[in-house]
Amino acid sequence: MRLQSPQFQALFTPGLRSVAELFEKKNYELRIAGGAVRDLLSGMTPQDVDFATTATPEQMKDMFTSAGVRLINNKGEKHGTITARLHEQNFEITTLRIDIVTDGRHAEVEFTTDWEKDAERRDLTVNSMFLGLDGMLYDFFNGYEDLKNKKIRFVGKASARIQEDYLRILRYFRFYGRIAEKPGDHEPSTLQAIKDNAKGLAGISGERIWVELKKILIGNHVNHLVRLLYELDVAQYIGLPVNGSLDELDRVSKNTESLCPKPMTVLTSLFRGKDDVTNLDLRLKISKEEKNLGFFLLKHREELTKATGPEPLKPYQDFIMDSRETNTISKILELLKYQGEEQLLKEMQQWTVPTFPVSGHDLRKMGITCGKEIGSALQQLREEWKKSGYRMDKEELLSCMQKV
Repeated sequence: MRLQSPQFQALFTPGLRSVAELFEKKNYELRIAGGAVRDLLSGMTPQDVDFATTATPEQMKDMFTSAGVRLINNKGEKHGTITARLHEQNFEITTLRIDIVTDGRHAEVEFTTDWEKDAERRDLTVNSMFLGLDGMLYDFFNGYEDLKNKKIRFVGKASARIQEDYLRILRYFRFYGRIAEKPGDHEPSTLQAIKDNAKGLAGISGERIWVELKKILIGNHVNHLVRLLYELDVAQYIGLPVNGSLDELDRVSKNTESLCPKPMTVLTSLFRGKDDVTNLDLRLKISKEEKNLGFFLLKHREELTKATGPEPLKPYQDFIMDSRETNTISKILELLKYQGEEQLLKEMQQWTVPTFPVSGHDLRKMGITCGKEIGSALQQLREEWKKSGYRMDKEELLSCMQKV
């Protein structure tokens, strides 16, 4: 098939036209690769576009240097990737490769001009396609058919692909949550291959695992996929608690379904205590902000809830006004998502933290000069202000003071 969608046509910037011209002059083949092809075939605009070529890194360097094109970030060169900058745009172009030796984390590669051999070493069929700059699709493993049917399958034998890089176990779940229409539509042999190789994830760095796990947590079918992580013995190798609270996960994943929660908000539903957050951090090296959010939700998910009566949001507003912590509003928003309080979430997003209208200077003008008395009076007035729902203005508060 030949693709000519608006999203595809939009890729042809002056930069890409210049790159294409250089490759054409040298008779090197150049195609769009991997995830960008999948997105374009799904009618989406890809966030990143990677290219593959029959040219070797040395040939690309000579070609770009001769044309006066700037090359940046040479870290990918040993893996066959050259990054060229044209017309204020970066183009990441990788030579076709065959994996010669793999250890479950890294691969030693050999360059090739065989497009099918390169496709064969990719993880999933939906990620193994190429697209010519004329819109022609090159699909060696029925990736387009799988994409249309919303099926996630490994290229070739699942166990072989997983053993090349054990992180592919999590990539399988991540793309399942992104593409599959319903939970439970897995090939039994794929699940068995994942279970047989789950232990391999023990050797994968926490940072790489966390990148994939975060995407699983904010994708579709999250409760189904996390249950599978436990059933297939994956959970223990990626920092999840041994006795994770799966019933709470079911409840929270439903609560947060349309509320765009942070990954940590969903994940905290599995935790029963602070040790679970600490152990996750030891394994995955999560950020300080993520760790603090986990502790916050654990502490307040049951005790800080909406009020009965006309002002259900008030306990959350009071907490924010009394808090000395950083990012309190952001944490409260995540707590409301966790609790499934959609209407209160909308109200909180529109609420502006009010400024206390009385200062020590105002009290001095009233004749109160002792610092201790000023502090005590300000505290009393803050309490009155809080009771009023932060509505009392300076005059009303100072008239309270005069009565006192």
